[in-house]
Amino acid sequence: MFLDSFFRAVIEYDFILYALIAGIIVGVLAPLIGTVVVIRRLAFIADTLSHFSLAGVCFGVFLAKLITIDGFDPAFMGIIFSIAGTFLIEKLRSFYKNYKELSMPIVMSFGVALSGLFINLSNNVDSKFTTSLLFGSIYSVSVTNLIVIIVIAIVIFLFIFTNYKKIVTLCFDETYAAVAGINVKALQLVLTIILALVISLFIDIVGVLLISSLMIIPVAAAILVGDSFLNTVITSIAFSEVSLLLGFVISYHANLTTGPVIILINILILIIIMSFNKIKKSHYKASEK
Repeated sequence: MFLDSFFRAVIEYDFILYALIAGIIVGVLAPLIGTVVVIRRLAFIADTLSHFSLAGVCFGVFLAKLITIDGFDPAFMGIIFSIAGTFLIEKLRSFYKNYKELSMPIVMSFGVALSGLFINLSNNVDSKFTTSLLFGSIYSVSVTNLIVIIVIAIVIFLFIFTNYKKIVTLCFDETYAAVAGINVKALQLVLTIILALVISLFIDIVGVLLISSLMIIPVAAAILVGDSFLNTVITSIAFSEVSLLLGFVISYHANLTTGPVIILINILILIIIMSFNKIKKSHYKASEK
């Protein structure tokens, strides 16, 4: 009954269809990039770039109020700022060779400060707009947003498909990758830019505060059951899509914000996997006695 009424709404209302398509695409992209981020132990970078991307969106709102531009979408400034944030992180990392992780809280703090400044300068900003930035509003995805998401997704899939072996080598052994002739710095930079693009797409869906959760939690669950890089990627995508579809249906019927519901389902899946693993280990130990 719940599924029937939801899918009837998908057919009847375009904005729900756009949101569902965007969600399905991001449901693949998030864990795909998230697996690389987790294995390379860069999970915190997702939060950093999301906050810097937020600064870009806020600057876009300020710019739109300052200069009237027909058809201007502040989200595009979020993409520009997110990519700029990757270069800023890399630049700061070169200053702190023994403390490279310092670059991320510095950039995050800079992003938060800029966000507050531009929100303050943009008088009469709707509180609903700022709430949607923080917690997401996937039903606000427009045709333009959807086209951008599809184009970026195709580019990312093509890059990962053509460079899959290099990416896996980089994730597990950076030294060997360099010896094997892989341009490690260039590949790292491209992967970070891809991460920035994906994060920019997430703002409309789950919001700044939940972006890293959508990327990391399905991977965290998949690692507990996956026995290879590819297996982990496929399993994390499956978990991500299940949580997205359930999140859509539950939030639609309960009239709740979709982003937080999706994350809570992801957490529930993680808890179930952890519990199953614990029971399995207990049973294995008991059988050995």
